Amino acid sequence: MDSERTTPHPRRWLLVAAVAAVLVAVTYWAAVRTVTGQRIENAALRGADQATGAARLAASDQLSWITLSSFALVSVVVVLAAWWRGGLRLAVGAGTVLAGSTVITETLKRVLPRPQLIPVTGDYTHNSFPSGHTTIAMSALFAVLIVLPHRWRGVGVAVGAAYAVAIGAQTVTAKWHRLSDTVGADLVALAAACLVLACLARSGQLRPVSERRPLRVWTVGVALALVSGLALVVGGIVLVLGEVPATPDPVLDYNPYLAAHSLALGCSGLATLVLWPTLRQVEVGSRRR
Repeated sequence: MDSERTTPHPRRWLLVAAVAAVLVAVTYWAAVRTVTGQRIENAALRGADQATGAARLAASDQLSWITLSSFALVSVVVVLAAWWRGGLRLAVGAGTVLAGSTVITETLKRVLPRPQLIPVTGDYTHNSFPSGHTTIAMSALFAVLIVLPHRWRGVGVAVGAAYAVAIGAQTVTAKWHRLSDTVGADLVALAAACLVLACLARSGQLRPVSERRPLRVWTVGVALALVSGLALVVGGIVLVLGEVPATPDPVLDYNPYLAAHSLALGCSGLATLVLWPTLRQVEVGSRRR
């Protein structure tokens, strides 16, 4: 058996991590450093006021589950599971995905400026790129996918993505973040997870498995792809065809909000669909083996 089959090569994850890092910079420049980007995102924030009170309350309730305490609890559970599955290296890797993603996000949020390119007041002036809530949700999902055995990964996506993928869209509805914040957070978590996977592959921690994908995996994958693709297409059409007002408009502001909400959902789903296939027929070598 050749080395490519016995030990997965880290190049696939290094490539994804590099592309994700570049896209973080592109997202920041396009949305934060241009007049058009700021105009669209500010309009989307104003348009969120047109959402129903029930929708905004549901979004806030869902986001309220992400706290320092809940993040610490999830991190402890995932790290302990990683240690049991693959030992110290995997435990450090899972912890790095969780803590590293959060540290990168919080650092970028504090060092990246948000120039005032258009007249705004109030909460629209502060920098919120990337989203901490989205980073926590997506990094937790990615860490779980790394730790889970190959045969249970489809179940992990079905359960974890149902919550994590929706968080970015809910931050837009609750007016806690802009679209670019959620996209940047998706990319940060994706890059961190891929760098950890590359390190695990280089250290021989990953092993190939020949187990065939059961029907549930294909069902979850197709469902996630359909939802993410539909959200991206609908959001893109609304954004392209809708008029972005130069000044606040209660009616026109609603279209950018709908586009941002849909695109945030689709981008989180897309990030999951990018990482998941790189783990095809690959899992962490169990210590019990």
